[in-house]
Amino acid sequence: MLNEKDLQLIENKGITASMIENQIKRFENGFPQLSIHSVAKVGNGIMRLNEKDINHYIRLWRQAQQEGVTIEKFVPASGAASRMFKNMFAFTNSGRTAPETDFEKQYFDNINHFAFYPALNKACDKIYKATIPQLIQDGKYVEIAKTMLESNGLNYGFLPKALLQFHRAAGGGVHTSLEEHLEEGAQYATNGKREVNIHFTVSPEHRMEFDKVLKAKLPAMEMVWGVKYNVTMSEQKQATDTIAVNLDNTPYRDQDGNLFFRPAGHGALIENLNERDADVVFVKNIDNVVPLRLRNTTVRYKKAIGGYLIDVQRHIAKHLDTLDKGASASELKSIKKFVENRLCTRNDATAGMDEKQLAEYLRGKLNRPIRVCGMVLNEGEPGGGPYLAYNPDGSYSPQILEAAQIDENDPAAVELMKSGTHFNPVDLVCYIKDYKGNKFDLKQFVDPDTGLISMKSTSGVEIKALELPGLWNGSMSDWNTIFVEVPIETFNPVKTVNDLLRPQHQ
Repeated sequence: MLNEKDLQLIENKGITASMIENQIKRFENGFPQLSIHSVAKVGNGIMRLNEKDINHYIRLWRQAQQEGVTIEKFVPASGAASRMFKNMFAFTNSGRTAPETDFEKQYFDNINHFAFYPALNKACDKIYKATIPQLIQDGKYVEIAKTMLESNGLNYGFLPKALLQFHRAAGGGVHTSLEEHLEEGAQYATNGKREVNIHFTVSPEHRMEFDKVLKAKLPAMEMVWGVKYNVTMSEQKQATDTIAVNLDNTPYRDQDGNLFFRPAGHGALIENLNERDADVVFVKNIDNVVPLRLRNTTVRYKKAIGGYLIDVQRHIAKHLDTLDKGASASELKSIKKFVENRLCTRNDATAGMDEKQLAEYLRGKLNRPIRVCGMVLNEGEPGGGPYLAYNPDGSYSPQILEAAQIDENDPAAVELMKSGTHFNPVDLVCYIKDYKGNKFDLKQFVDPDTGLISMKSTSGVEIKALELPGLWNGSMSDWNTIFVEVPIETFNPVKTVNDLLRPQHQ
């Protein structure tokens, strides 16, 4: 199946022939559907904090910051924003000269409300010697859209979301989503030395632009916030790319006869996360930000779930120390209660275990990376849902699942999915070191059976693509996972350009 040229190509990417074989088997056999015990809800897998709880956990977080817990913010920011402008690309390619769809009309009717309007107006004036109002008056809507999208203008159709002007800022300036994340870091992710460690995953073609923005913005931001920023970047590893296949599951080859590989989705970033060396890592998507004036709720709950994580980690460390020393029957009972009630992990088989077996079982459940996941009420936004799902050992525990992981031919599973009350907005805080301070190998806690197969098109040919287990789905499947309800105000994604017209982005 693979020729010498293929073998050289995959070797250069850091991929082996056996990895290719395994990926093709995945296309042939698919992924097993997960077995669900129940939907996670408040009182059944989701923790709801009252005001007293929130204040308590915020105090715990502040103490941890001062006591030397190492902290980093991890922001997946490598993808281009092309999907954000899908509707506007369609408009420029439609052959129409004026907006007709509701989306197009909303965009042009409110164009002056976008934070990037001044930059776009300047670019239009430079290219067409006319301002946006003049171009609209002349019916040149397509020219305006192209100026926003293409490289001779703002190039927004090809830049990453991190570098787009999202919000108007105090003092008449504007902020990119990159700058909003930097500000956020100063508000809840500082260490005792007032340092902010923040890591962005980037595409190689955009790295220079990131450097340029950081060099221009960091000095002033450090002065305003009284912090020192330590910003690092990494790229998605080529070794995580997956092969594309034809509809008959044979490797797809391009016009030159080369194997065709695609990035394997955000699950590939577990490799990047695995290289981080902090105790605590906040994970949040690049487009989920709000201006400073609306950020109080976000900051408050970030600190609260950070404190909740610290509390859980300390309890786990204490229980593992007890197991190391040889736990008594009453101590084993107490630890089992913690695993069941605090970690929401249960296994009926524990009733038949002797003390030695139970101690080993509890050790296995406790000695894992930990993540506390914010969950918001489901109001129709896309996102993975919180469930209690079965594990290979017969236990069930909290898991974040996508709709594609649910067996659509199983009416009971579909009904469970529809009955969900919350979803995950990618609002995570993680503890990635063990109870002795050693870094976990996060790759050991990935469930390889939770990837996805999707249909794509390249050069007009339908192909199949393979996505690795998602970063906050299967890539963290074997972590200790805790769901905490957070307000919907903490979730403000920008999936299309018109989302920037929502009140929370104005």
